[in-house]
Amino acid sequence: MASVTSLTASVHQRLADALSAALPEAGAADPLLRRSDRADFQANGILALAKKAKANPRELATQVVERITAGDLLADVEVSGPGFLNVTVTDKAITETLAARAADDRLGVPLKENAGVTVVDYAQPNVAKEMHVGHLRSAVIGDALRAMLDFTGEKTIGRHHIGDWGTQFGMLIQYLIEHPGELAPADEVDGEQAMSNLNRIYKASRAVFDADEDFKERARKRVVALQSGDKETLDLWQRFVDESKVYFYSVFEKLDMEIRDDEIVGESAYNDMMAETARQLEESGVAVRSEGALVVFFDDIKGKDDQPVPLIVQKKDGGFGYAASDLSAIRDRVVDLHATSLIYVVDVRQSLHFKMVFETARRAGWLSDEVTAHNMGYGTVLGADGKPFKTREGETVRLEDLLDEAAERATAVVRDKAEKVGLTEQEIVENGRYVGIGAVKYADLSTSPSRDYKFDLDQMVSLNGDTSVYLQYAYARIKSILRRAGESATPAAHPELELAPAERALGLHLDAFGDTVFEAAAEHAPHKLAAYLYQLASLYTTFYDQCPVLKADTPEQVENRLFLCDLTARTLHQGMALLGIRTPEKL
Repeated sequence: MASVTSLTASVHQRLADALSAALPEAGAADPLLRRSDRADFQANGILALAKKAKANPRELATQVVERITAGDLLADVEVSGPGFLNVTVTDKAITETLAARAADDRLGVPLKENAGVTVVDYAQPNVAKEMHVGHLRSAVIGDALRAMLDFTGEKTIGRHHIGDWGTQFGMLIQYLIEHPGELAPADEVDGEQAMSNLNRIYKASRAVFDADEDFKERARKRVVALQSGDKETLDLWQRFVDESKVYFYSVFEKLDMEIRDDEIVGESAYNDMMAETARQLEESGVAVRSEGALVVFFDDIKGKDDQPVPLIVQKKDGGFGYAASDLSAIRDRVVDLHATSLIYVVDVRQSLHFKMVFETARRAGWLSDEVTAHNMGYGTVLGADGKPFKTREGETVRLEDLLDEAAERATAVVRDKAEKVGLTEQEIVENGRYVGIGAVKYADLSTSPSRDYKFDLDQMVSLNGDTSVYLQYAYARIKSILRRAGESATPAAHPELELAPAERALGLHLDAFGDTVFEAAAEHAPHKLAAYLYQLASLYTTFYDQCPVLKADTPEQVENRLFLCDLTARTLHQGMALLGIRTPEKL
């Protein structure tokens, strides 16, 4: 692996050195460099420095230009307006930098030094319940975030904090005891059968629970038996968990996501820790007894009548709730997994809960400046009417149904063009699934996580606009060009060649891939990577329209443009992979 210094970083360093030489008292001044429409880059940091030094900004800018070492990097640096610097890099620098990226399997993207351990809590379905559209965002965002963090060198550990504990299991287990043949063994069913069985038992047990007071009492006693560790009860509870996992895996497989069994650590895993968590909080004075319950108060969190809203660690009847489970999970992740960062990909509506949990953990010393926690709250998936996405009957949309429809719609789009590229029926179906699932993921990931977004399958599978389909077709077009080139011309960089404007724009954007991935990972912002990839595909379209590739003027120009095509394809492929989206080679 050979990391490559980006053009942005190289230009930044040249300007910073010149600034320090022109104004030594400014120290390591930041030139505030950014991409610009007026040149390749613009630096506007001189204005603030001149004001501080009580100097004329244009004169200071001129002094800086005089001290810049251009070399092979800079073609032109001019003073503009009140003291901006417009910077143009050489064609040679662009091509040589891209050639260095092309020579590396990681496209020259460095690995973070002194990386920590980040636990990402995402994709948290509930045992014995169907996954619905509300589970989509946590799974897709968390999966992409992990991939980006891993790519930058962070060590990530996934945690799927499934809902596998609670009073509803008393009802389900008691029903199964009284109807022993109702649940087939987990190793004898597929995902659809597993969910069908669980749904049937849930509805049947609920009907009996609501109608039969004696059964209701037996179900409540069964909860006590579960919590006290009764073997028969625990064995039956495990059957519900195992059956649910069969279903979970089938849905995640449709989402083209890998879920590891050892990373499924539900609420039940922290049962034995909760009493100790409560004891430590009470003995340290972080939690106090109030009306029989163990709670934590916060000066800045108040409810109606300006009364404080506490975090309830232990109820007055001795039972533990979500707070005790979440705080125990933090202890486990920090102490046993040695996490330096915790990221929770949960519904934004749980923000207050996690604000209180994190503050409690900080007071207890489990979180600190060295060990941080971040709630990556996500918004709601909306229907065309701008309201939470429902079926026509007003029911919550099953996630499986949504994914199946997306694959079906996308397959129709792929089939329309299949004859032109010679796809087999198997390839049509396979690519249709990749395009459909990619469309769903990209629509989610191209939106800032905290924002709501409208679920519109027609737009998602469109060949035009900011969609994954547009990106996938751009990739497939490039692979087609490379296949047509065959052995007659191979991709090769030619730094001696002058670049057309569309080539320069594409090249500068390709060079920004690593910086974008690091920024998106650090800010927990997959939508920034999605925006980069859409712009990359758009710039490639302009390049393709304006710069003939196989019919370029000279053999060297053909090779150089094939080189740009190849690096664009590799960058699209890598970027889309980080978002969890496949890039078929023929579409």
